[in-house]
Amino acid sequence: MKISPPTIRNHALTLVELCIVIAVITGFAIFFALVPDRNVRARALSVQCLNNLKQTGMALDTWSADHGEKFPMEISQTNGGTMEFAYGAYEWRHFQIMSNELATPIVLHCPSEKWRKPATNFISFNNSNLSYFINLDYSRPSPSAIWLGDRNITAGAPVNNGVLELTTNAPVAWTTEMHRKQGNLLMFDGSVQRVDKAGLRNAIANSGSFTNRLQMPILGP
Repeated sequence: MKISPPTIRNHALTLVELCIVIAVITGFAIFFALVPDRNVRARALSVQCLNNLKQTGMALDTWSADHGEKFPMEISQTNGGTMEFAYGAYEWRHFQIMSNELATPIVLHCPSEKWRKPATNFISFNNSNLSYFINLDYSRPSPSAIWLGDRNITAGAPVNNGVLELTTNAPVAWTTEMHRKQGNLLMFDGSVQRVDKAGLRNAIANSGSFTNRLQMPILGP
């Protein structure tokens, strides 16, 4: 398959909206620097992660409103989408194409990440700057379906070609990489949740689909 360079639009959000995003991120950075208590800091990091997921969901909604109510993964690359990249180490492309709606790639990075760093721009953005999976079963959305979430999911099964397939009875859990064996989820109704292992399994069981195909931000081919 021929991979053409991604289209990065030059126009971002309005100045007011961009200032709000930057102000929120700056505020959290100052807060983290001033608060020494580890538990309080961990909770604050999780709140920022939830806010990131919320903003990303809003960006997806905005993008779809301009593309016939379809998400990037539903539209071919020829028509401005990322359908051909719904596999392997290409998850980042689904978000890069929304650079206008997201304004900054920082919102795609969880502040609890231990090994990955946020990108400073969308030109250099890739999976190494991405903290969240995306549910490829977007064609069957229901209010309780999982849309996005922290990447630190384990299910005792391999991630085949960048995609983790979870059935409703999968023995899923969170690793210790982020949020101390907990994780954050964005649902199709726009709500965000911080859940433990039991909450994650419950969310999958109530997703409205027997199988959830999660494209993960894997590194490498």
